[in-house]
Amino acid sequence: MFTLGVMVMLTLVEIRGSVGHISEPDVSFPPARPSLANLHALCTQGSGRPRFTSSVFAKSVPGYQRRRGSAVNRVEAWYSMCCAPGQAQEQALCCATQAWEYALNVFCNDEYGVKDMPHKCCEQWEESRLTCFQSEAPNPAYLPTPGYTAPSIAVNLRFSWDPSTC
Repeated sequence: MFTLGVMVMLTLVEIRGSVGHISEPDVSFPPARPSLANLHALCTQGSGRPRFTSSVFAKSVPGYQRRRGSAVNRVEAWYSMCCAPGQAQEQALCCATQAWEYALNVFCNDEYGVKDMPHKCCEQWEESRLTCFQSEAPNPAYLPTPGYTAPSIAVNLRFSWDPSTC
């Protein structure tokens, strides 16, 4: 009887997982901390990394996925500013690092603005928070997705970096 119950349960899980299920987009979150090792790819392969328009999220997709997608969109838009032609490598890295930190802080503020449980890294402070996000980055080398070209996405938050902190 127990075996039959497990088989019935597995069948129900399989049916729910494949029939009528709207899959969530694969949000590559969090973005990795910019470094000298990944700066070239971060600056030159941006159009090959996913962006998340509102149309990729079904109404049933949880809010945390939308917040993650928005954070990725923001930081990628800001990276393009940091990687402007003629920008010295040290300046580009400083700018990208500030953009990364700011995008994740905005993400955490957004996480605390809703009733969901915040991302576990948001529960930490300062460098511990950033180290947590870095440790979870699924694409630390900022490699592009083969065959993908990112759409242009406007972000709703401005970023300006402070070169005097470099």
